[in-house]
Amino acid sequence: MDFLTVLVDFFSGFGQNFAYLAVFLTLLLCGFGLPVPEDVSLVSGGVIAGLGYANEHVMFAVGMAGVLVGDGTVFLLGRIYGVRVLQIPFIARFITPERFLSVQEKFSKYGNWVVFVGRFMPGLRMPIYLTAGTSDRISFLRFLSLDFLAAAISVPIWVYLGHYGAQNLDHLRELVHQGQLTLFSILGAFLGVAIVVFYVKKKLFSQT
Repeated sequence: MDFLTVLVDFFSGFGQNFAYLAVFLTLLLCGFGLPVPEDVSLVSGGVIAGLGYANEHVMFAVGMAGVLVGDGTVFLLGRIYGVRVLQIPFIARFITPERFLSVQEKFSKYGNWVVFVGRFMPGLRMPIYLTAGTSDRISFLRFLSLDFLAAAISVPIWVYLGHYGAQNLDHLRELVHQGQLTLFSILGAFLGVAIVVFYVKKKLFSQT
């Protein structure tokens, strides 16, 4: 399915008055596991801004609000319900006990920075944020800070890329693919540095 074309048509159908709300609600639902790529949703928001249905700078703010509110709500569900959250039907559809335990192990191994990395991992984002909420390892304020830092990297890239390529969707699809590869390369480099720092600190600590 060509999500980009579908979402552009969907968002633009709301006109200037409700386009922002449509983008915000879509991003909010993405946070809960809606099977629509969040990056394409943000790009589509940028496209409709480029087509004159919205302002690109306001769309950037709406994009930030949508992803942060969605992520924060998922975190709070985990914080309020704990492991019982896995019994909620719509949560259980996306997160199996095995996946939940796998994410818990990553938290134990890599700490709170898993939250930062999770923003760039579509299939694991919701399980990571839900698990963060059930854990006592991270406060809500720290969670939002790390999530905001990651979103401040990804959201403007997608929104302004969509605005830039609004007049040529075929070329824009190529740019989105290149952007995804670039983000994953940056993420890989970040993880490599983080792992090296982790093991160096661990070795130095063991020697004291």
